[in-house]
Amino acid sequence: MAMFPLGMVLMPEMVVPIHVFEPRYRQMTRDCLDGSREFGVVLIERGSEVGGGDIRTDAGTAATIIDAQEFPDGRWGLVAGGTRRIRVSRWLQDDPYPRAEVQDWPDAANGDDDGAKIADKLPAVAATWRRVLALQSELGAPGPPAEFEISDDPLAAVWQLSALSPLGPLDRQQLLTADNAALRLSLLADLLAGAEEVIRARIEMG
Repeated sequence: MAMFPLGMVLMPEMVVPIHVFEPRYRQMTRDCLDGSREFGVVLIERGSEVGGGDIRTDAGTAATIIDAQEFPDGRWGLVAGGTRRIRVSRWLQDDPYPRAEVQDWPDAANGDDDGAKIADKLPAVAATWRRVLALQSELGAPGPPAEFEISDDPLAAVWQLSALSPLGPLDRQQLLTADNAALRLSLLADLLAGAEEVIRARIEMG
């Protein structure tokens, strides 16, 4: 699979714009559009998105190109959507662009992962998430509106809340690699509680 290491974590159910300007990723974009329109996204742990030589995680997300626009100078503007988790089995040579052998990585089976059980726990976490977004807005920080409508599918909603929470890339990577949706939701609840505490302290400090 063609791979696009980035300084961000893409999750299933997440849609992101991507600016493609390096020659190798321009070639990757053309090849993807001529084929399955699919590529993998992994987080760069150390190093830069530009030029290579980066250290990458081995857990990421398969992405599908939803829309692509080529500019006169050869750059591309992409809109891509995360579809499923993947794990890198082996990195191949970065020629002409990063590629890897990957395996789909579905969530581990868990009795607590039943949609109905997740749905019971989701409202409390979603309420904290909305409070955090509202507090973040008070600070003038960018982010989705607190009234953003999440999916009626509880498993998809867990991914959406994970993707749209104001968290750093390492926290997002923890959420991505959680064994199952129940653990992901529990971890997200803890991370949001911490974020709420920090944002409230910042507001009180003026």
